[in-house]
Amino acid sequence: MSVIAEATTCATTRAPLSGLLPVVGADTQVPLLDGTSRTYANLDYAASAPALEAVAARVTEVLPLYASVHRGAGYLSQVSTALYEASRQTIARFVGAREDDVAIITRNTTDALNLLAGVVPVGADGTPGRVLVLDVEHHANLLPWGHGPDRASTVVPIADTVAETLDLLTRELAAQPHALVALTGASNVTGEALPLDEVVRVAHAAGARVVVDGAQLVPHRGFDLAATGADYVAFSGHKTYAPFGAGALVGRRDWLDAGEPYLAGGGAVRDVRADRTIWQPAPARHEAGSPNVVGAIALAEACEVLAALPAGALEAHESALRERLVEGLATLDGVRVVRIWPDSGEPVGVVTFTVGEHDPGLVAAYLAAEHGIGVRDGRFCAHPLLTRLGAADGAIRASVGVGTPSEAVDRLVAGVAAFLTEGPGTRYAVQDGCWVVAQDTRPLIPLHGLDGLAATAAACGPAID
Repeated sequence: MSVIAEATTCATTRAPLSGLLPVVGADTQVPLLDGTSRTYANLDYAASAPALEAVAARVTEVLPLYASVHRGAGYLSQVSTALYEASRQTIARFVGAREDDVAIITRNTTDALNLLAGVVPVGADGTPGRVLVLDVEHHANLLPWGHGPDRASTVVPIADTVAETLDLLTRELAAQPHALVALTGASNVTGEALPLDEVVRVAHAAGARVVVDGAQLVPHRGFDLAATGADYVAFSGHKTYAPFGAGALVGRRDWLDAGEPYLAGGGAVRDVRADRTIWQPAPARHEAGSPNVVGAIALAEACEVLAALPAGALEAHESALRERLVEGLATLDGVRVVRIWPDSGEPVGVVTFTVGEHDPGLVAAYLAAEHGIGVRDGRFCAHPLLTRLGAADGAIRASVGVGTPSEAVDRLVAGVAAFLTEGPGTRYAVQDGCWVVAQDTRPLIPLHGLDGLAATAAACGPAID
């Protein structure tokens, strides 16, 4: 039996799985180099997830009612204000906000964490409040804490096991005071995480608060501030099946009421005079300017749809897909699935792997052009972690979600197998640092605004086999 047939057989011995919820674009066809087309296999949910059909329908429903919020006397302004504030409550409820917590609508997780970094209080001696962060983090949860003269961070290299890493964290917190511990709820590279309850216990015992980067956790496992005892959580709409430009920071009110406003502008103030400004408390304090009303409504709809799923259904769906993918890749010589810790718990639906010595960008371009598969390649905004995992030059990441069918996973396994045994069916080149098809003959989707894509293909440089 050929490697391709063996890999395909292994991947499909289990019953096929359909998507858990309908998403926009599930039937989108993309052109292949052989002149045919296939349904796009979207395995890049960890970067940006497609919109739920329910979210798209909700946006269509509310757009005719859109108007300015909070200070408009018109009827539609009052409707939009009510929808916006109701969305805030839904979003807060989805992540288990406590009665006195506050939810601030942001652009995304990066925006939310930078906002929080600006309100970490200074110490009694006037020095910046120190934030402890591990070197496994996405750059969004690694860079903000020490960026700027009024901020200070301690970056702790992880150990080889979860248990040893927790010991390191405990010792570092005992060695010097920290105001905050920032950690991922689920790695965007491997889907792994430290046990959150243990981190919260250790941090609170040392007098530090905890913020959870929930970008990969919230859409795939859910999260509860009250149950975990964490102090803050940040997450993104574009990863939570609502790609309309909104995210959220939810958590303790006191820092957010007292801290420097994130943006200075209209809506964040109570009164402005030539000699002084009186700022609003949170959330208005950090939402200057016209807010993303439609984005907040879209995110709230996604939260409601996900919350309505039967208990355990989301985790079971993604776990089955992840296991299917890992087992399929394990049949292929030279393919290595990376993990951070051997003793970590069940990861979310993210799988990162390398294919021998092959450039991950070339493999990803091949999978797209010849199999209709969308994956991510590179270092995933987590450069220190990729170096630690022995993939400093990058890797390939496949990620699943509520709209992923098992056919997409099986096709990926078969596509990697075909790459290893047959190689690419055309020539590829590096253009502006990215691998693309040399002299790409695939027709463009008839859509306004794709002229730049055609120009990129036409200007492609020397080909590389």
